[in-house]
Amino acid sequence: MCVLNMKKTVFYIVLNLKTSKGFESFGKFYIGNNRKTANSIFKSLAGNKDVNEKDILLMELMETVDGLPLNIRAITCSLAELAENCKIITKEIFKFFNLNVIKE
Repeated sequence: MCVLNMKKTVFYIVLNLKTSKGFESFGKFYIGNNRKTANSIFKSLAGNKDVNEKDILLMELMETVDGLPLNIRAITCSLAELAENCKIITKEIFKFFNLNVIKE
């Protein structure tokens, strides 16, 4: 009997806030299992790719394969950029999932 090794891959954008204990997650956007879409959405976000310890808000593109997380890339942003990024993510996810529903 042949058993296929089917790994389930999903992508998230995780929102983190710097605290006295380090960065703490306070939000997560599920953005599907399409790598191209996940990268495209994350690349469209405002922020700084040069993350340093002085930054307060951090957004991470995470890939989870069979429950194991992997950080793909991260940006830091201001509160205003975070608000705009949340709008961008929501709009893009809405378009992606609704277009996929129409195609099926």
